[in-house]
Amino acid sequence: MYRYRWLPAITAVFVTSLIVSNIIAVKLFSAGPVFLTVGIIIFPISYIFGDVLTEVYGYARARQVIWIGFFCNLMAVMAIWISIQLPPAPFWSAGVFGSPEASQQAYEAILGFAPRLLMASFVAYLFGEFLNSYVLARMKIATNGRYLWMRTIGSTLVGQLADSGIFVILAFFGTIPLQELWKLIVFQWLIKSAYEAAVTPLTYLVVGYLKRAENEDHYDRRTNFNPLAWEDLSK
Repeated sequence: MYRYRWLPAITAVFVTSLIVSNIIAVKLFSAGPVFLTVGIIIFPISYIFGDVLTEVYGYARARQVIWIGFFCNLMAVMAIWISIQLPPAPFWSAGVFGSPEASQQAYEAILGFAPRLLMASFVAYLFGEFLNSYVLARMKIATNGRYLWMRTIGSTLVGQLADSGIFVILAFFGTIPLQELWKLIVFQWLIKSAYEAAVTPLTYLVVGYLKRAENEDHYDRRTNFNPLAWEDLSK
């Protein structure tokens, strides 16, 4: 059985960026006249490493990592929900909040998840990541492995459009005007895609190093692209 040296580390970075972005996304910040969630700082990293996974190891391995990320995120959400349900200790003041009740309210406000937002996030993640990986794998075959910049940016444009569009529509439809809804989708899509384009030189360095270190440059010519498939890749 051939073992990849760097695959576990890449999987860890991918999953960590996904979970951390969901935890910190509760905070909004202003970028000039626009307000964004701070999750945008790290979430695009999952797309960058998703590109690396597909480009070097192939769609099938990327598919496994995408599902690993999904279930790890689900486990984190469940653990946070259970922690919120547990009654606070009578002496717990959590620093500046003074009383257990105030501390509990602050804890829930920061770490709590609205069910609608949580569902929107999970659905958007799966559609966005799988589309990103699928488009990159198909473009690699069509270009015979050339124009990496075009493939990473092109796949991100598709994946991030699906991610931003699905999340914003499922999370906010009916709560904000349609005109503002479309503006939010477009702006989120453009910011995340620009992030990917800006780090293209770094993507080139990482992909080039991994292809040499792992002696791997996978082409998905015979791959089953069903996102629900789970192939044995140990051989």
